[in-house]
Amino acid sequence: MTTDQSKRSFIKKSLVLGAGIPFLSSSLFSCEKADSSLNILILGGTSFLGPHQVAYALARGHKVSTFTRGKTKPTIYADLFNQVEMLVGDRVDNLSALEGRKWDVVIDNSGRAADWTKRSAELLKDNVGQYIYVSSTGVYYPHTTANVDEDFPVLYEDPLDENGNPPEKDSFGIMKAKSEVETINVMGESKATIVRPTYMKGPADRTDRFLHWPLRLSQAGEVMVPGKAEDPVQYIDVRDVAEWMIRLAESKTMGTFNAVGPQEAEGILDYVKGASEAFDQEHTFTVIDDYDFLKENGLFYTIPWIMPENDYAASALVENSRALNAGLTLRPLKDTVKDIYDWWYSEAVTEERRQNYLDGNENLMKREADILTLWKA
Repeated sequence: MTTDQSKRSFIKKSLVLGAGIPFLSSSLFSCEKADSSLNILILGGTSFLGPHQVAYALARGHKVSTFTRGKTKPTIYADLFNQVEMLVGDRVDNLSALEGRKWDVVIDNSGRAADWTKRSAELLKDNVGQYIYVSSTGVYYPHTTANVDEDFPVLYEDPLDENGNPPEKDSFGIMKAKSEVETINVMGESKATIVRPTYMKGPADRTDRFLHWPLRLSQAGEVMVPGKAEDPVQYIDVRDVAEWMIRLAESKTMGTFNAVGPQEAEGILDYVKGASEAFDQEHTFTVIDDYDFLKENGLFYTIPWIMPENDYAASALVENSRALNAGLTLRPLKDTVKDIYDWWYSEAVTEERRQNYLDGNENLMKREADILTLWKA
């Protein structure tokens, strides 16, 4: 991939203080202080979602503590963590740093096992006013029913294998569903908030799963769009989730919510066209609407597009009205795409990581021209 060197140099030179980083949310520097200051504990807090929560909470005038193993260092907003109480422990076997402490609200970002959630909730239940658990729309897997809302029944057990045995470890969706139950059972519905994000994207994403579109659309030319034009897509900016969760804490809003965007139904072609508005480039769009052809060429997904078949037939058809009514706001797609691009070419990402992605087999841009040629043939 060729890169505008002068633009890249500008981005790097701008990385001095948080306010000078181009991809950081402008809402941090325009938001008003909350009516009253909260003492917030974030379990996790240094990875993808956490730093955005920390930055917004501090900007709103709240106090923040994090609880981590002390191994992951934030790659964005690093200077702000000088204002954060950073507690160290392990959710497997060492919660001692949380003992005898009180917070107004705890946000559980790192609940990767139901027993982790249960232990932390039991320890904190009498010392916090609200427990917000970060779940996932993965609780609805398999995604075979359209327009599911938060009251849709979810599964709590994985299917048995061919020998009739349960899996050794819960799948992601089952783990999240069980963790939700532990949150509510321990804290009670009057103190529990469950947030179920769909695929989150934005600066500091560790998965690289949204990178294709910002990188590809930063270049001109013919763009391959996999799937039928109207194939539904859903996604959300991580900052929209992070900031909304802090506001849920401020308003003491309890309940279960699907954190899903966009606000209106959107197909993959409209998504790609909307994302292209982030760049001043000329594009044409070629829709490859033959699923069999896509499968033959190993194209089953290009997030946020996932081939809508079988267990993923309705993965992008989750209802979001309850969250919108509870104050979830969604920034423009082009802003998210541009911010991801600027973050990717900032000093927050290592050159090694960039090169590994560009050289890797998962980089669809390396195959796009060949696939388009086959399609036209």
